[in-house]
This record gives sequence, structure tokens and C-alpha cells, in this order.
Amino acid sequence: MVNLKIDNFDVNVPEGTTILEAARQAQIDIPTLCKHPDVDPSAGCGMCIVKVNGRIMRSCCTPVAEGMEVVTGDAEIVSVRRTVLELILSNHPNECLTCIRSGHCELQDMANTFGIATSHLPSLNKKAELDDSTHSIVLDASKCIICGRCVEVCQNQQNVWALSYLNRGLATKITAAGGIKLADSPCIKCGQCSAHCPTGAIVEYDETQKVWEMLRDPDLFTVVQIAPAVRVAIGEEFGYDFGENLTGKTYAALRRLGFDRVFDTNFGADLTIIEEASEFVERFTKRPESLPMFTSCCPAWVDMLEKYHHDMIPNFSTCKSPQSMVGALAKTYYAEKMAINPEKIRVISVMPCTAKKWEIVRSKDMSSSGYQDVDVSLTTRELCRMIKQAGIDFRRLPEEDADSPLGEYSGAGTIFGVTGGVMTAALRTAYFYITGEELGDINFAAIEGLDGVKEAEVDIKGTKVRIAVAHGCGNVEKVLDKIRVARENGEEVPYHFVEVMACRGGCVSGGGQPRVMMPGQPKPRGITDDIRKKRAQGLMNEDLHAKNRLSHHNEAVKTLYKEYLGQAGSEKAHHLLHTHYVARPKYDKKS
Repeated sequence: MVNLKIDNFDVNVPEGTTILEAARQAQIDIPTLCKHPDVDPSAGCGMCIVKVNGRIMRSCCTPVAEGMEVVTGDAEIVSVRRTVLELILSNHPNECLTCIRSGHCELQDMANTFGIATSHLPSLNKKAELDDSTHSIVLDASKCIICGRCVEVCQNQQNVWALSYLNRGLATKITAAGGIKLADSPCIKCGQCSAHCPTGAIVEYDETQKVWEMLRDPDLFTVVQIAPAVRVAIGEEFGYDFGENLTGKTYAALRRLGFDRVFDTNFGADLTIIEEASEFVERFTKRPESLPMFTSCCPAWVDMLEKYHHDMIPNFSTCKSPQSMVGALAKTYYAEKMAINPEKIRVISVMPCTAKKWEIVRSKDMSSSGYQDVDVSLTTRELCRMIKQAGIDFRRLPEEDADSPLGEYSGAGTIFGVTGGVMTAALRTAYFYITGEELGDINFAAIEGLDGVKEAEVDIKGTKVRIAVAHGCGNVEKVLDKIRVARENGEEVPYHFVEVMACRGGCVSGGGQPRVMMPGQPKPRGITDDIRKKRAQGLMNEDLHAKNRLSHHNEAVKTLYKEYLGQAGSEKAHHLLHTHYVARPKYDKKS
């Protein structure tokens, strides 16, 4: 432990703690723009300067030392910070009125905090060409403050290496490696760069206007669905605490916007479990050589697989994601049931994810209904903007229910939005399919939480099923390496079933989730582990208190199979609910 003084307060922290971390533990706020809890400090912005025994130093990267005396905010420090901020602003466009991040921008907030209304420095900013080539995220280099958060996350947390620094000095910018388009780079559209960007330099590809036009067209029948993780994050934009589950109010808001039917992606999650658990049982009992089986709900993971891990394609579940299943059924099963021309149906999804925008057009399988199954995939942030644009008072909305039949779901469907949730839901049903009995304890504590890779062994009446749960793409590759080593050595594979989510914590911290700061919460804005845990708990609580916690007891799903699909894995189910994967050209990520 190290003893020091910060602003004349005695502070005692572990050796290796930075001054910034020590100050925040002591409830002393030091402003930052480049530092984020998820990434190592880059010391890029200079806003976090403090005086250490009279010398000015950057607190984000300076470790504490015994006897240090730190001053965090005297007149000189404030003056230097203000100058640093004006220098940053001199190379930033003055477009707050038209920027999608206005009101949620850390640079804007900092300028307001320091009372910078006019700049005394000439503008050095040059308008850059927008890179919207992925149609999932948009990169505007002219709004970049070179904080480096996106590069740190992309390279060191996700191990994707799509983003890097280009040029030097004032010409430095962050772009796809070598200045190419993001669509031509290793980018997997996970949007974690956007989730961590403090400004409007990286944002979601906005499609709200397209949805407004659909809602205005009297000839169209609009169907909307919301993902599990949306309901525990949407409230943050309307003054609710992190993790509050607002399912009923979200349904009500969607009806006020004018959607003809409100369904729930959780129905698709239950359906995915029926198909996926059936697939796993068939592999486990009849084709053990096809193990391990990987989950396939995460589109960023699918993109990553098709680009980098061709040897694992035979191990991928062929199930579509819940979003895609609901879309396909809305334009087939529901259209037939309600005698609606599927050509007139438009399916809009609200997802916590930017990669879902890519998923809906990733292959011809995404048009299994005869039309594009999902027409638009909005992020949670886009839906929040639409609610505000419509003048809806979200907090005063009543609790409403989803529409039948694609709106009923179990607790198992809800936990799809958190790391470990898909595995938990699948094991509950797989156990029933293998034994004909219900699993006694349907919770799996060993695969909960934020450890990057979680492993467990499940006893199914004497048969051991080895499972792994990985989240954050950098952790996924550790699991893949372990499998490959076992294969090379002729050993039994270490796992039978593996769940993968590209984002840390799972969908609750997807690239399309809100980035707001609640009163009394520590800066910076954006996702942190504390927020991840609260959102996850909001989903886990719904499952815990659900009347039905098992996907195979969803009555609407049972009726679907009885009336339309036949049985899990049937020819019709495979046509509508399954997909295939293509080995695409590999990228050398670090070249």
C-alpha cells in the first residue's frame, strides 16, 4: 500500500495505482478525454494534468509513490487545461447543432464545464470524407480528437485491428488501417469503437429517416421487435437508472410511434433455443466429431468467423439469430395467419448492436421468406432519438404488452442479452431433450459474471458436458487456440458447447447502446463494468421472476411448430430459421 496526499487529503491505495485512479477512489474528479476504464491510458489529451510535488504531470499514466503530494486543480492547472482544450477545439469542427452526438459528447461537455464559448485560436480543422462503407458504423475523421480509445479497444480488447493511426503531427488521424475503407478492412462492425468514442467521430449508421418514411406510408404494414438488452438500457436516455427493465413502456412507445404490430425478439430467442438445443443434442449424441458447437446469435462473431476462422465453420450452429427468425416468421407464418400480403410487410428491429445492420443483408438466407426478412435494424440510440422526435413523454407511458403470437417469451429468452445467457437457456432445454426431465437447478453460477472466459462442466445424468463462455473478441481467440492445440495433439476437444459474444458483457454493452451520464455517476460517459453489471442484473431479475423460465414451455412456440413448422430441424424450419457460412478472404490483421 502507498500513502500520499491528494489536495491535502490522506489517501492510501495499492502500489501500481495511477494518480487518476487514486483521486477517483478518494471521490476527487480529474477531467479526462482520452482515458476510459476499459483501456490502458494513452496520455493523449493532457486534460488530466496535476501537480506532483510542484511538477506538472499527467495523472492517467503516472503511478502513485510514497509521500507524494498531489494538487489536482489550482489556478495554474485550470489555465493549462483550458489552453489544452482550446487547442483540441481548434482542430475540431464547429458542428454541434448538426452532430448526432450533441448532448452526449464528452468534448462538448468539457467545453461547457470550462466555459469556452469562443475560441481565440484559428481553426485548423479540415473536413474529412465520411466513411459509411459498412452501413453499420460511420467514421468522421474530422471530429476525431486522437484520444486513441477506439484504437485501444479495436486492437487490444477485440483483437480485430481494423483501426490505426495514420500520418504524424497535425495530420494524424484515426482510420481503417492504411487509409482504406472500413468495409475493406478487418472490421467486424461490433461498434465497440463507437461505444468508446467520446465525440461524434464514430457513430452508428443512422436509418431513422428510412423508418419514418415506412411509418408514413399507408400501404405498408409495419412490424417492430425489440432485443432483450434494449429494455434494460433504453431508460438511461429518459432519466432512469442503469439496468431498469422497461419492457412495457418500450412497447407503449413503439405503438405511439405508429407501428402496426409490436413483437419481441425474445420470442425468437426461445425459438432459437429449440432449434439450437436440438442441433446440439443431435451433434452430441450422433456426431461427436462435429463438436464443439459454437453459438451463432452474434453477427460480429459470425463476421469474425467467416474472415479469420475458416477451420471452425463446420462447428458453427446453423441457427439464425433471434432477430432473423422473427423477421422470417413475420413475413410467412404471421402473414399467412393474418392474410396480409408479405410484400407490404416491413419488419424493423431495435437492437443493442451495430453489427445487426450488416446481419440482415449478410447472405441470401436473410431473405428466406421470399423478401428481405428484416428491412431495417435500428440501434437503441436510434429508437431513443425517434421517441424524442415524436415528443413522447416516455416516463408517463403506461405498461403495455406485446402482440401475439410473436410476442410471448420465457425468462430464458430474456437472458440472451447477457454473457452466459444463451448457454444457460440452451442447457435448460438440452437437458430436457436428452433426459426427458427438467433440470433441477436451472441457474449456472459458474458462467455468470465478467471473466473473459468462463468454463464449467454440466452433469446430464452421468454424462459430462463441457462448456465455455467467451465474450470480447480477444477472449474468443484464447478458446479457439485451446481447441486447435487439442486437435493438433490428437486429444479430446476441451469443450462440447461454446457461447460467443463479441462485446464485453454481451449484448447489454453492444455498440448501439445509449451513452449517457446519469447525475452522480463517475465520468466518462459510455459503457463501464458497473453499467454492464446493472444492465445484466435487469435481465437476470426478469428471468428469475418469470412465470415460465424454459424456452420449450413457450406456448406460442409450441403452437408455431404444431401449426406451421412441424418439428425442430424440419425441412421448413431449416429453410426459414437456419443459415450457412462462407469462408471469405482472410485478413492479416496486424500487417
